[in-house]
Amino acid sequence: MSPTAAFKAKPLSVKDQVSAGEWDARVNLAAAYRLVALYGWDDLVFTHLSARVPGPDHHFLINPYGMMFEEITASSLVKIDLDGNIVMDTGYPVNKAGFVIHSAIHAARADALCVMHLHTRAGIAVSCQKQGLMPLNQTAMFVSSRLAYHDYEGIALDLDEQPRLVADLGDKSAMLLRNHGTLTVGRNVGDAFMRMYSLERACEIQIGALAGGTELNWPSEKAQETVKQQTSTREEGNNMPSLSALAWPALLRKLDRIDPSFRD
Repeated sequence: MSPTAAFKAKPLSVKDQVSAGEWDARVNLAAAYRLVALYGWDDLVFTHLSARVPGPDHHFLINPYGMMFEEITASSLVKIDLDGNIVMDTGYPVNKAGFVIHSAIHAARADALCVMHLHTRAGIAVSCQKQGLMPLNQTAMFVSSRLAYHDYEGIALDLDEQPRLVADLGDKSAMLLRNHGTLTVGRNVGDAFMRMYSLERACEIQIGALAGGTELNWPSEKAQETVKQQTSTREEGNNMPSLSALAWPALLRKLDRIDPSFRD
């Protein structure tokens, strides 16, 4: 081996090529993918989570189409723009339906710095029910006041659907995509994940309650209104820590104990 070859410069890592803010977004989004897999919410290589890249360019990160969620790392995430162009190539394509859904919401909502979309069994089951998510329990009541609905139009491959998707979401932070799945947005990855956790758990509880075969006990309207006000107070601050501020660091520690390779 020649001296030149021996001392050939090592290729730059993804971390070396991006800002500290982008790397932090990559690590947190990769963690969310691993947690989705850990909780059994993944659908093979399908569905998608995205996060806005800090900075003036309207770029966002999304999963490399073809990788299992348990494999995803900070470096493997694909950076694309609002037109679907890959800004930093990692050798993987991007799910077209993921681009259609996520680009629409990122473009329309400045506060939607993270968008999560899943196809879980319970989430799809509730999305197929005429009444949607019912305020049967505390968890469902947490979600209901911030929940929107979007009617099914087919596989999300048509850009024409984007304005209707955005209009139906409005200023809400969660949505049931009818006959399709669940979606949440957040000011950061932790916010979006905790909202998805509540939505998915509420769907699981509803399916379980309906499967029980006995008459349901409905909370009073007064109780429902009380929870709505309490939830609004926490969302708006009032010197109370957000659920994500409490839970997200703990979830990252959990992942670090199990497998810290999401940080690579």
